[in-house]
Amino acid sequence: MPRRPWSLVSLALLLLGAPLRAQSHAHEPGMAHEMGGAAVATETGQGAFAAIAEIVRLLEADPMTDWSRVDLEALRQHLIDMDDVTLRSVVRREDIAGGAVFTVTGAGRVREAVRRMAREHGQMLAGNGLTWETAEIPDGVQVTVRAASPTDARAVARLRGLGFVGLLTVGEHHTVHHLGLARGTMRHGAE
Repeated sequence: MPRRPWSLVSLALLLLGAPLRAQSHAHEPGMAHEMGGAAVATETGQGAFAAIAEIVRLLEADPMTDWSRVDLEALRQHLIDMDDVTLRSVVRREDIAGGAVFTVTGAGRVREAVRRMAREHGQMLAGNGLTWETAEIPDGVQVTVRAASPTDARAVARLRGLGFVGLLTVGEHHTVHHLGLARGTMRHGAE
C-alpha cells in the first residue's frame, strides 16, 4: 500500500494552525515536523468550510451544546445561499428619495436564495438606521431601503454605496445567526 503524505490526524493538526504554533507533532511514524517559529497557515479552508469550522469550535467549546439538536446542514444551506446571492445574482439599483430600490434576480436556486436572504436579513437590519421592505417579483425580489432620516445625505450615500450585498453584511448578526442555525434554534429560510 502506498504511503499517503497526509494522514487525517496530521491534516486536522495543520488545520488547527495557531494553537499549535509552538508545539511539535508527528505526521506519520518517522516524520517529525517542528512548527517552532515558522509561519503557519491559520485559515481552515474555503470560506464556507471555515465558517462551519468556526461554529464547530464554538459548539465544542460550549459544554451546554445539545448535540441532539445540532444541524450543520442548515448552516451549510445558508452558506450556499450566501454564495449564490453574492456571486450569482444580478443586482440593479435605482435611487429614490432617502434611499434606493434594489432589484435582485436570478434563476432557479439563485432566485430562491435571493428571496430567503432578502427576507431573513431585512429582519436583522432593523435598528441599524435603515428601513427595509421586500417584495417578491417573478425572478427574485425588489428591496426598498431607506435611511431612517431620509434627509441625512451621508446615511443615504452610505446605503447606496454599500449596495444590496454590502447591506446584507451590516450589523453583528451573522455569527449569532450561524450559531443559531447550527444549534437548531433557528430555521434556514424561516419567515
